[in-house]
Amino acid sequence: MIKGRVSFNEDTCKGCGLCVSVCPVKILKLDTSRVNAIGYTPAFCFEPEKCIACSSCALICPDVVITVERLES
Repeated sequence: MIKGRVSFNEDTCKGCGLCVSVCPVKILKLDTSRVNAIGYTPAFCFEPEKCIACSSCALICPDVVITVERLES
């Protein structure tokens, strides 16, 4: 199985939730407990070990705040 690492530039995330809606393994959510530098609730990965490096989140992000890396098995 392909493994991945997803990271967010949380300070520029506008909290639109598009990444959350397209994640096939449902490991992303909005962090409603805090506000980022520009006043939004940023998205984050709460189970990074389950990332399959599909890149759906990065492709749909309108603000290009998500980076996905494929990890060697």
